Order: sequence, then structure tokens, then C-alpha cells
Amino acid sequence: MEIPSGFGLTFNRGAAENFVDKCSASGRYGFSVDDATQATGLGERSAKDQLRRLGKRVTRVARWQSFFVIKGEGDAAFGGSRYDRWLDDYFAWLGHPYYVGLHSAAAIHGSQPQALQIIQIVTDAPRRDVLLGRQRLKFFVKSRCNMAEVQDAPGAFAPMKVSTPETTVFDLVRYAPRIGGIARVAETIRPLLQLLKTASLKRVLEIENEVATMQRLGFLFEKMEHVNLASTLEKYLPDRPVWVPLGSGAKCESSAPRNERWRVVENIEIV
Repeated sequence: MEIPSGFGLTFNRGAAENFVDKCSASGRYGFSVDDATQATGLGERSAKDQLRRLGKRVTRVARWQSFFVIKGEGDAAFGGSRYDRWLDDYFAWLGHPYYVGLHSAAAIHGSQPQALQIIQIVTDAPRRDVLLGRQRLKFFVKSRCNMAEVQDAPGAFAPMKVSTPETTVFDLVRYAPRIGGIARVAETIRPLLQLLKTASLKRVLEIENEVATMQRLGFLFEKMEHVNLASTLEKYLPDRPVWVPLGSGAKCESSAPRNERWRVVENIEIV
């Protein structure tokens, strides 16, 4: 991160607090120990000790990492610093791509059929959940995360990447077994249909190129009577793809209806 100006080398006991004050004043709510030592001249141990004495105003994102966040005005309801204040700085420090995705992205785009208990983040490597106050960050791995279609999150406190509506609906279907199942995913997708653009959908399909996910998403588009989106997606499928169950991991009876167009076994009912 960019270090706030105005720091000289100092070793007084208030150096870390002064650094935190200047970060807050400049709109920065996340920083590493290296940022603090560079700005204050304190050693790593002294910087950590001073930061620890600031109590709940400053906390580590995770006990195994040396990245700290500052609690700002209006954060009381979250029990800690709001994730949209520091998420971009956090991943810049980690050196990995990311974006807010899945149900969390859908909520940002205006679809929130159920209350969210976690913030869902897509990145390129496995990470342990992060619990900060009442916020739980859960990470989902996508090897080509850096190629995904993303945009700046509208209304975020600080710069933050969020999946486009088109990437969001694709990911929702892809990760459905881990985020409540395909029926819940369908509920989330419905309000997003009006936001989807054909050109953007094509770019997502070319990037992702996952046939089974496209089959399931095409089936949902047809079920929701969105003819144009279904027709666009169908062009990216091979002639006769392998049959796939609509609900991955759910029981699949031999008597379950079969949709020939998408080669999808309807083992889950979508209302």
C-alpha cells in the first residue's frame, strides 16, 4: 500500500498509533507490519506490541498473518472493520488475484433472496476462512481467477473487485454444491437476468469453457424463459455433450425427467 506521508523516523511509544491515525485520515484501513515499520522506524516486534495495545481499534485479519485492519466509523454493526474497506489492500499484500463472487456478488448487484452469513471470495489458491467480528470470509478456488470478467464494486468504501453479473451467474452454477445447491442458486439468478448482456456472456463462456456448467446454466435460462440467453449459450456446447445431473451430488433416480436440448437429468425440481 501507499504509505501516508508525514512520517519521520521515530521510536516513541505513540509511533504506531500516529501511523494508524494517518492511515485512517487518508482512507486506508488495511496495512501490513512491514508498512508500519517502514513508516515509523519501529522494529517488527515493537510495532506489533504497539499495535496490540491499541485494543479493538486495530486487529489482525488472521492470527497467522501480519496484516492489520482499522475499525472505522459505522463498523460497529459488523463487529470489526468492514471488508470492503480493506479487501483490495489485503490481496495486494498477499500478491494474489481475487474478486467478490457468488451470492455475495449477486447481493452487490441487487439479488439477495436470503440473508448472507458469509462473504464469498474467489481467488487462485486455497485459503482458510477468515473470521473478523461478525464477518466470515470464505474463499473459493479458481485457477484462472485472474482471467475472469470483473468490475469495480459499485458503492464500495474503497476500490474492490466484484464479478460481473455474467461471471456471477456462471460461478453460482459452477459452485452450486458448495453454496446451498442448485435450487437456491436458481433463486439468486432470477433477479440478475435483466442485467445480463449477450456480449459479456459470450466473453465469460469463452474464458470459462466448462461444458457441464454451461449445460446446467442453459437449462436454467430456458426454465426461466430467457430465450436469447439460452440460444447464445447453446452455440458454445458440443453437438452431444455427456449427460449431467442438474443437482451435482444429489440423488439421481432412473425415472428423473431428461432434457434432451441440454442433456441434463432433472434430479432437482426448479420452480
